[in-house]
Amino acid sequence: MNINTDFLDTQLMAYLSLREALGFQLCAEKILLPEYVAFIQAQNITGPIRAHLALDWACSASVQRGASGAARRLSIVRRFLTFVQASAPDTEVPPQNLLPSARRTKPYIFTPTQLTLLFEAAQASRPQASLRPAMLSTLIGLLASTGLRVGEAIRLQLADVKLDLDPAQLYILETKFHKSRIVPLHPSTVEPLRHYTEQRARLAYDGLSESFFLSEQGRALSYPNLHRWFTRLCRRLAIQPTDDSRGPCLTSFRHTFAVTCMRRWYQQGLDVQVWLPHLSVYLGHVRPQDSYWYLTAVPELLNAAAERFHTYAATGGDHDK
Repeated sequence: MNINTDFLDTQLMAYLSLREALGFQLCAEKILLPEYVAFIQAQNITGPIRAHLALDWACSASVQRGASGAARRLSIVRRFLTFVQASAPDTEVPPQNLLPSARRTKPYIFTPTQLTLLFEAAQASRPQASLRPAMLSTLIGLLASTGLRVGEAIRLQLADVKLDLDPAQLYILETKFHKSRIVPLHPSTVEPLRHYTEQRARLAYDGLSESFFLSEQGRALSYPNLHRWFTRLCRRLAIQPTDDSRGPCLTSFRHTFAVTCMRRWYQQGLDVQVWLPHLSVYLGHVRPQDSYWYLTAVPELLNAAAERFHTYAATGGDHDK
């Protein structure tokens, strides 16, 4: 089947609409796939789409991107071409694993001392008489104690924070992949949240917005502004990586929470393989392997897992010995 401009444009619109209707978030697809379609259209193809064109496009660098994301770009195009193939059967879809995936960077894990420093620095933020110190310190404390995604925390509404329930809970609604979940809270997390809520009401922010975390102007928090503040804070406190891990960022609280949970389970002699699915649900991971990744990403956990396996093998698999 000959491919013309209108056919590809129609296929692209249909594909994106279908994926959105199925609940997928398509930020990357909406940027990359139109670029790929434009690339194909520029080739003036008179026959079917060949697999090598997808590879050529995925591996091409630009000012905005380098070669490290080629495997991801090719994966996005593969799904689109599989869709196109239903209407144009002679369309070639590149085989899987044609390009090696980029190695996921080792996460930055905060130490207990660093967590204390960050919390105290947030409490000391200016102006002291405003909501800002309570908001920043409460947000950091919530991220550290629950492992929430940053976006989940800053999108919380007043109605989502159920401090009067037993146990207190957060309703995380329509988050990544349009999933929702309930996050129970430890009592040590509830008190700072209650104090912040009281501060928020005392300063009359209740009449400005339903967002739980607010800026001094009474608006929902901006992630870019929060990211810039936190980057400057870490630099000022000299919290920086000493190895090949990524630098500290707001997502590092989520990584630290997950690793701390697993480390505690190993120290308590619990079966981590049994508990990991529970952690996966609590964190809102869609795939269990997203939680298992921490076992290989953090050397301490990998060593603990190896020691547990040696003990298991030495006892012939009998957990009671």
